[in-house]
Amino acid sequence: MLEITEIPCALDQGADEEGCLEVGTREACRLLGIQRSDVLRASLHRKSIDARKRRDVRFTLSIRLELAGDLDEATALERLDERTRRRVRAVDADEPAFPKPLGRAGTPHARPVVVGAGCAGLFAALTLAEAGLEPLLIERGEDAGRRSEAVTRFEATGELDPESNIQFGLGGAGTFSDGKLNTGTKNPAHRLILQTLVDAGAPREILWDAKPHIGSDVLPRVVTSLVERIRALGGEVLFETRLVDIERDAAGGIRGIAWERGGREERIACDRLILSCGHSARDVFELLARRGFSLSRKTFAMGVRIEHLQADIDRAQYGPSAGHPALGAAPYSLVAHFSGGRSVFSFCMCPGGQVVAAASERGGVVTNGASLHARAGVNANSALLVNVTPGDLPGDDPLAGIALQRSCERMAFDLGGGTYRAPAQLLGDYLVGIPSARGGSVTPTYPIGVAWGSISPALPAHVDATLREGIPLLARKLKGFDRHDAVLTGVESRSSSPVTVLRGRDCVAEGAPGLYPCGEGAGYAGGIMSAATDGIRCAQALIAHVG
Repeated sequence: MLEITEIPCALDQGADEEGCLEVGTREACRLLGIQRSDVLRASLHRKSIDARKRRDVRFTLSIRLELAGDLDEATALERLDERTRRRVRAVDADEPAFPKPLGRAGTPHARPVVVGAGCAGLFAALTLAEAGLEPLLIERGEDAGRRSEAVTRFEATGELDPESNIQFGLGGAGTFSDGKLNTGTKNPAHRLILQTLVDAGAPREILWDAKPHIGSDVLPRVVTSLVERIRALGGEVLFETRLVDIERDAAGGIRGIAWERGGREERIACDRLILSCGHSARDVFELLARRGFSLSRKTFAMGVRIEHLQADIDRAQYGPSAGHPALGAAPYSLVAHFSGGRSVFSFCMCPGGQVVAAASERGGVVTNGASLHARAGVNANSALLVNVTPGDLPGDDPLAGIALQRSCERMAFDLGGGTYRAPAQLLGDYLVGIPSARGGSVTPTYPIGVAWGSISPALPAHVDATLREGIPLLARKLKGFDRHDAVLTGVESRSSSPVTVLRGRDCVAEGAPGLYPCGEGAGYAGGIMSAATDGIRCAQALIAHVG
């Protein structure tokens, strides 16, 4: 199979898959010096937006071709000139796949258990199920339907369910965070993950979009479909089932777990446990510390949500092409670095989305961002974060980062008036240190409401100072980013885990045979794709040990 890259495509021609294929195949045939009849099969592999020239925004395509049997790919490559040759390469046509069934692992107590039904846990359980190991997957929160009801109830009444919310429940935190699938890493598993999501009901364009997303309106049925697939393969999935203990043998290995369900505690034998609890499962980290598992601090980030009018972001990114239906709402990605390793950066940017109420503990305010698949909202929002290193924390407690997060969330709760409203401030006021009394042209989208004032008391001092220094630098990269009436809402404290559960190259926890720390919560991922990839990696490691 040949892949041809850097194919330009006008916006009007590339609005859909069919149009992109027509443009891409025609250009590929021209470059290769072949006829359309010589192409056995063509597929769109990648589509990105080239906005380097604001007055000539276009798409850039990559096409993959399978040539007819009488044409030799090596010969086709040899006859290309040097300039064209760098845009054409031979690629492996084989797609990555889940492992083939191994059969049950012997005794009943050897059935593998997965804790947490976020993206890491779902793909770990699915990989085990595909291998015939009939895993047990437990999740403290509710299924997608009831979880959505709990989130809606919290937004309407301020009545928080600590076990089923934007952090906990089927799909994990990713279900209510736009479903962005872009990643800065490359791994053969990525294609398998994307195809699996499409098979579960995600839109086909995630297979080729350079910045794919699913949308918080589509994700609930996608993750529900994944659960149905796990069950069809012999796996078991239990919701509203919270891990409360992990039992160890004399050598430190895993021998059993206890969970709480329906007000009752139950213990089961278990010697292989994939722990993918998510970055907000603070009680699990406390359990691990009590039970003597190896934990360490890791760098994480804290900050605020920033909101602009999406139309302003579109114009800044796309110039005269802003609003073209083939482009959709414009994203951005910004970073400014400082001496000493400090930086301020955008994260989880949600075009046409809203700020969401993401608390999972009573008495704390947490913000996050989400958008529906259409990304048709009036505002753009993004986390605006500053890194927090282990050296920024007092003492040597590995859970000190959690303590810092919790204190800032509780301060935000107090600043909001104690009703889960979020503290908010106009950006212009924030930069000069003046509390805001009211908003401007950007209406905050945080659903429970905001309390205007000063957001600084809810931020660690170095985060506050770095934001003030960094925002003007970010505005040099994106026109209008520092407009006075952009809205800051806080506090954004759950972008990643402040804890690492230490493990070896075989994915087994240090000094704890049978435990596989996995995903964002364990400190080994930073988004949907990397978490799902780590879920597959840990499951494959477990399968190798079983085999």
